[in-house]
Amino acid sequence: MYTAPSSVSAPPRPHRPLVTGSGPYLDPHHAAAAGTGRARRAAGPGSQPLSGRLDLSGPQGAQLRTALASVHRICPEFHPVQVLRRSRRSVLLVGTVGRTTAVAKCLLDQSDRSAVRFRHEIAAYRAFVRHRPPVRVPRLIAADPDNCTLVIERLPGRVAALTRHPAEAPPRADVRAALGAIDKLNHWRPPSEMFSQPLDYGKRLTEYHALGLFTDRDLGDLQKLLHGISRSSLPGQFCHGDALLSNMILSPAGPVLVDWEHAGWYLPGYDLATLWMVLGDASPVARQQISRMAQARGTAARDAFLVNLMLVTTREVRSYEAKVQRTMREAPPAGTLTGTGISPGEEQRLLLRRLHDDCALARRAVRAAVGTR
Repeated sequence: MYTAPSSVSAPPRPHRPLVTGSGPYLDPHHAAAAGTGRARRAAGPGSQPLSGRLDLSGPQGAQLRTALASVHRICPEFHPVQVLRRSRRSVLLVGTVGRTTAVAKCLLDQSDRSAVRFRHEIAAYRAFVRHRPPVRVPRLIAADPDNCTLVIERLPGRVAALTRHPAEAPPRADVRAALGAIDKLNHWRPPSEMFSQPLDYGKRLTEYHALGLFTDRDLGDLQKLLHGISRSSLPGQFCHGDALLSNMILSPAGPVLVDWEHAGWYLPGYDLATLWMVLGDASPVARQQISRMAQARGTAARDAFLVNLMLVTTREVRSYEAKVQRTMREAPPAGTLTGTGISPGEEQRLLLRRLHDDCALARRAVRAAVGTR
């Protein structure tokens, strides 16, 4: 326990302005006034109505009571106001600790992989207490890695994107702010022993090849690039590890980065590759800027970015193929539509086609880079 002071994509969706204080860090002082249908959608699926009250009755109430008990063991002063997100695996609550607005995160399904990631995030917040990064991060209030419970401050602002893959291009100012924050973070050099290397590149390449996600040529090309990178003595880069716009809060004082489950040392360009992938072909200018940033440090840095890009796009294809299969098995009722006017399954399939196009584009870039060596 710890306490610290041209690809195919979905049709464009109608613009939905964010409600003040909405997103994953909703201000509880606005909760009672935000109980509209639009605000409920902004709070996320499975969340409580924005009433500022918690329903502790029934099976879901038992889940919340379990989560609150874990939070109060490490932070008795936490006063819950609202459920921000709830799933089978975790609960995210917003509330107050004294005069501070706080967010409490409790992992209910402590399977090996989920618990490891959660404890990694707690370790990152502990490290930030001793070594402040050059970007804004929430202050750690309390944490218990054994019971996978975390309480952090809530900083004001709006989330840069409500979904992992924004359906429409984000405002250029938001993209500039996100890229600026990531660039500052990537140039930070904390003590190397404080953070691990979350990704074993050689092992991941072999795994994807065994699964049939990489061809023999893909594996050979990527191994050649890795060999060249190692010979260049290119230093590792500290990365957020999950640099999605949905993990960035745009506050008046600058971007705030949250969800540090994958933070650590990577080959340079991992965060840039993640941003390139989620921005999609709806943001060609942003993608060109990311490519220029990735190549600014020379050939080795460019090759590292391409290796990262192949890995993140392939991982995303694998993930969304599984989602499409689950959607087909669950077979939602006929006529169920999303905000685009198409079914959830069709929306996922269109996104998957775009991801396949991105993966093919990354593959061509890798082959071109190998050809220039």
